[in-house]
Amino acid sequence: MSILSYVFIAVLALGLGYSLVRRDRELTITVVVVALLAALFYLLGGVGSLNVLSIAAAVLMGAAIAAYAFRFLLIAVLPQGGAQVMRTAPLTAAFGMLVILIYAIAGLFAPLIAPYGEAEVVGSAFAMADDQMILGADQLGRDLFSRLIYGARNTVGLALMATVLAFIAGAIAGLLAAVKGGWFDQVMGRLADVIMSIPSLIFALLILSIFGTNLGVIVVTVAVIYSPRVFRLTRAVAGNIVVMDYVEAAKLRGEGDWYLIRREILPNSTAPLVAEFGLEFCFVFLLIAGLSFLGLGIQPPTADWGSMVRENATLISFGVVTPLIPAAAIALLTVAINFVVDWMLYRSSGLKEGQG
Repeated sequence: MSILSYVFIAVLALGLGYSLVRRDRELTITVVVVALLAALFYLLGGVGSLNVLSIAAAVLMGAAIAAYAFRFLLIAVLPQGGAQVMRTAPLTAAFGMLVILIYAIAGLFAPLIAPYGEAEVVGSAFAMADDQMILGADQLGRDLFSRLIYGARNTVGLALMATVLAFIAGAIAGLLAAVKGGWFDQVMGRLADVIMSIPSLIFALLILSIFGTNLGVIVVTVAVIYSPRVFRLTRAVAGNIVVMDYVEAAKLRGEGDWYLIRREILPNSTAPLVAEFGLEFCFVFLLIAGLSFLGLGIQPPTADWGSMVRENATLISFGVVTPLIPAAAIALLTVAINFVVDWMLYRSSGLKEGQG
């Protein structure tokens, strides 16, 4: 067994002793379940499986330590109100915010972080990792690490633009439908149903095949696909608010539709809409990455995580995990955003820590 496996077993033993001394039932159950899982891995796969489990446990522990340190830093630097909010934040939410911050820094400062240009050929095709290229080279000899950094700007930036456009269009239509009602509400509802009835990937492939794959067409197409989802949620939330007494009182005062939306409805529906924005971004992000993988998204030589997986997929046959790195970057950001969104939904639901 590796040293990491011995450390893993020692940590389990210490954790079990600590939980028994503190009489912490939940921690004891957790440690026992992990120990049984490790024993099952060892019986089924031998030492190799136990080593893999030890590495996974080490990665999770490292992520937990990083999330705890980041939460502690936020508590120290934020004002009192923000610090109080972060004290109640779970480690999963802190980890999600840390990952989002890292991606944002990579996207904003890509030219300063990446050692080479995103289309610069610096080595031979599929060159192995070395001191100059820490992740090796792709099929054209371009530095994979540099393209991964630039991919954060291109893929995430494009997904963010499409999400913002979809959210603005869907939210405005949903708010107006809730306030006006009547034929406008019916027409917008049926139009949303028609668009949502078409599979998103097929719809995107059809539109991009007809109008081309430039960035403007991609943004508009993805926004059209996902704006009906935003419309339906906004219409449902605003529909519950528009019948409230204070909204009726504003109508009796003669206030217009935009006043009702800006001053009465929107401030009381912010929390679910913000959470929906995070979820919509995940859907848009995955769709754009999928389109790039199929060759109809961001076009070369622009760096994009979806196309990077496709271009280097042949390396998987030789046991090289390099193509999985951009795929892991996509999955990590999606999980991180969901962690933050789950916490936001928990806070907006009115639940408090310590309540059963």
